[in-house]
Amino acid sequence: MNHGFDTLAIHAGQDPEARTGAVIPPIYQTSTYAQDAVGAPRQGYEYSRSGNPTRDALQECLAALEGGPVGLAFASGLAAEDALLRTVCKPGDHVVIPDDAYGGTYRLFARVAERWGLAYTPAKVSDVDAVRAAIRPGVTRIVWLETPTNPLLGIADIAALAAVAHDAGALLVVDNTFASPYLQQPIAFGADVVVHSTTKYVGGHSDVVGGALVAADRTLGEELRYHQNAMGAVNGPFDAWLTLRGIKTLGVRMDRHCDNAERIAAYLDGHAKVAQVIYPGLPSHPGHEVAAKQMRRFGGMISFRAAGGEEHAVEICNRAKLFVLAESLGGVESLIEHPGRMTHASAAGSPLEVPGDLVRLSVGIETVDDLLADLEQALG
Repeated sequence: MNHGFDTLAIHAGQDPEARTGAVIPPIYQTSTYAQDAVGAPRQGYEYSRSGNPTRDALQECLAALEGGPVGLAFASGLAAEDALLRTVCKPGDHVVIPDDAYGGTYRLFARVAERWGLAYTPAKVSDVDAVRAAIRPGVTRIVWLETPTNPLLGIADIAALAAVAHDAGALLVVDNTFASPYLQQPIAFGADVVVHSTTKYVGGHSDVVGGALVAADRTLGEELRYHQNAMGAVNGPFDAWLTLRGIKTLGVRMDRHCDNAERIAAYLDGHAKVAQVIYPGLPSHPGHEVAAKQMRRFGGMISFRAAGGEEHAVEICNRAKLFVLAESLGGVESLIEHPGRMTHASAAGSPLEVPGDLVRLSVGIETVDDLLADLEQALG
């Protein structure tokens, strides 16, 4: 039977526990497991780096939500990205990355993977021809997307770029963190691997760090699983349990995030002290039509450029009260940040450097009128 998203979020991988009937999967806070005989681990469990029932429940749920056969949970989003790169790439390979991407992702490519011999080229992922031109035939192993991108909220056409990547013999990887699987399911549009920082919308409560990969192909998924164990950056059982708890309300939370973000984007779009509002839900956004085609709604992330320049942007961040000045995103509480000096400081001086007058909002699920009032006073 095909179940709806919210049913899968609550039930996939989460049957009542067999021994007691506990409705919520237990936290198996153990490092090792008694074996029935030498070489005969019970139900395949021998050591929690290799397998843990709580993590398995999370992995099954993530796979169901993204529509792939294999889901894997990691200690962080960057741990998931690192495992993916070292599974499918080797020294001498090449990756196309967004010219607007999370600063930590850029740092992983520029400061870690490049030293290992993995080349990369930034490209504007909202421009199919630019991505095609950045591919090195026979060398490019991955076309890596964020959609929406972080922090400029560019929109990539997943289906079109899947065709471009596959024609070149490359995999299409989509970081789906900003959208969440509720708003967008990249595998349905041809993606080979979906990446998440589950710290963000999937967990949703700013109380746990984690990452995930979901593979569209079982063989690739099992290769990733091998590296997950071999490299060891796994999600702990309590972290997995917290993430599962967050997933149960993902759909209802995302609808409220979107409701609030739509109101705030419309408010900012007409404000004299805002030079530009960047939100895929606005018809003026250049990726609006593509986003409408591949997303259920337009998300809870908004970026805007302060009319008074960089110092004004910093002042807005410092004056906000309900919008907490903090890195990260996707929690129930609203956050504000200055990407150039915070999450994207590592991209300064690179092709991924962000404008100094940019402010990024992670719109939470508070009463929207209170959030509007806070922005009104913060804009000055």
